[in-house]
Amino acid sequence: MTSKGSSPSPQDNRSKKPPDLREFTPRSVIVGILVAVLMGTSYPYVVLKLGFGPNISVVSAFFGFLALGFVFKDYNRWENNIVQTAGTSAGQLAFMCVLLAAFDMLRASKTVHFDMELTWLQSFLWLMTAGLLGVFLSVPMRRHFVVDENLPYPDGTAAGTTLIVLDQRGSTAKRTTQAMLFGLAASAFLMLMTEDAYVLNWFPSVLPLGTVLMQTMGVGVNWSLLSVGSGMLVGLRIDVSMLIGGTLSWVIAPYLLSRYGLLPEVKRNNVLFWVMWPATGMLVAGGITALFLRWNILVRTFKNLSSPTVAGHEFPLRWVWTGATLSAIALVIVQKVFLGLEVWATVVAILLSVPLMLVCLRVLGETNWAPISALSNMMQGIFGVLAPGHIQANMLASGTTGTIAAGSEALMQDYKAGELIGSTPRYLTYMQIIGTPIGAAAVSFIYPILRNTYGIVGEHAGLTSPISRKWAGFAEILSRGFEALPPGSLVALAIGIGLGILLPILEGRFDKNWVPSPTGLGIGMLVPFSVIFMMFVGGFLDILWKKAAPKAHGVLSTPLASGLIAGEAIVAVVVPLLVLLGIVHAS
Repeated sequence: MTSKGSSPSPQDNRSKKPPDLREFTPRSVIVGILVAVLMGTSYPYVVLKLGFGPNISVVSAFFGFLALGFVFKDYNRWENNIVQTAGTSAGQLAFMCVLLAAFDMLRASKTVHFDMELTWLQSFLWLMTAGLLGVFLSVPMRRHFVVDENLPYPDGTAAGTTLIVLDQRGSTAKRTTQAMLFGLAASAFLMLMTEDAYVLNWFPSVLPLGTVLMQTMGVGVNWSLLSVGSGMLVGLRIDVSMLIGGTLSWVIAPYLLSRYGLLPEVKRNNVLFWVMWPATGMLVAGGITALFLRWNILVRTFKNLSSPTVAGHEFPLRWVWTGATLSAIALVIVQKVFLGLEVWATVVAILLSVPLMLVCLRVLGETNWAPISALSNMMQGIFGVLAPGHIQANMLASGTTGTIAAGSEALMQDYKAGELIGSTPRYLTYMQIIGTPIGAAAVSFIYPILRNTYGIVGEHAGLTSPISRKWAGFAEILSRGFEALPPGSLVALAIGIGLGILLPILEGRFDKNWVPSPTGLGIGMLVPFSVIFMMFVGGFLDILWKKAAPKAHGVLSTPLASGLIAGEAIVAVVVPLLVLLGIVHAS
């Protein structure tokens, strides 16, 4: 899978960077820290309110432009990429507020005994050490996923395109800027009109379609141009694979599960709990198999990183191992001393999180969805076997997986943006390391304020966080033993693993355009159908445009798609922040 042919060439953009230009400047670092604080403190409210984490890479890029572009006449895209990287790092780690909310939900549960309540210091140390471990572990994979395989990473592509559009000149620049601004305005306006924005609320964000059972499963049309833009960037093959996976989960599976009585009640959450087993099995098996089949590329990647010729450009491999080792030791100590988790449990969680992180990076690169929740749930299932009934170990181990994945996900998106404009990977890694503790401190500080102000549990809770409810609910189920799993789910898991192994092998022997992607199938089974459908629409329209007007498509497609992603993401971040500050009153 490669990125769109219309994407800016990394090599071309790197050659345009003046040789004497400095990226890692005092002003870029200072502004980056300020944007990191802003994103880290605002993002938890967005995630807990909306139930998902919108793209913060383009939002951070816009904030960087506002801080640098209007103040300094010599503003440039490379300094802004430093700023954007810090904001993405802090904001992505702040996504783990969903884990802190799950802790509160478990403490309020009447079915399990769970009394763990993290202090500000405990949550900060835990999230920081696990987040830094994720950053260090993912550094060597840049060349594999971003350079060698050239995966799309649509959010990173959108951020890189945004950086270019905000810092370019000429007639072609005018056209690409207009295309991006058109997409941004259209996406933002449509988002403001839907109920998700909590402002105009002119119509529901999803138009239900099909039978009553299908509508119960969320089958319909999602009024989201962000999804359309993502579909344009990931390509039609992945879009079709996701649509097949979505159809299996939300159209076919509910009917079969109801007919054969495999679920006591066919509700969306119950169906999700069943289909997540074959879907996650397919994602994990498919990702690991793809890496195994490309072992020679991986070997070359690590050889290149060890070569002295790249020492000034890349983040040194010896620093990677030192940082990862120290972060892992610190995480073991934090979870033992402050959280009471046995050393063996943390070590096992770290070891198992590494392959899951690699799977997460591949899935994110191909589909623009990071299955952090699904992979964390899988870790919950593993510890349901290793430490049955130990709900504290279950939550801490899965939290370790989620935080490591979140740190690695942010870095890879930043690497993709940097590759498009020719940034220095070493400097981007520096800012990720700086942004991670800022994000950990921000979410640890702001989450208790949000919880006490709006409420997390109870009928009148203002921040319901569906991801947290699923996380806590899964822990409650597993506390009753592995026999609490729905009938047939383990057989489905085995089938998913088998398909995850088979499909990458078939990709290597046949034209991959005719072989469904295990990544697309798996993530399509977990993501709401309405979102997948709009991604398919975006991919289909992009193909029609390419055939009808290939020249215009080559110049305007990526900027337009990036604008579609950016507009909704900005509204999704800024509006809840204005509501939180009392500047805007939600309707």
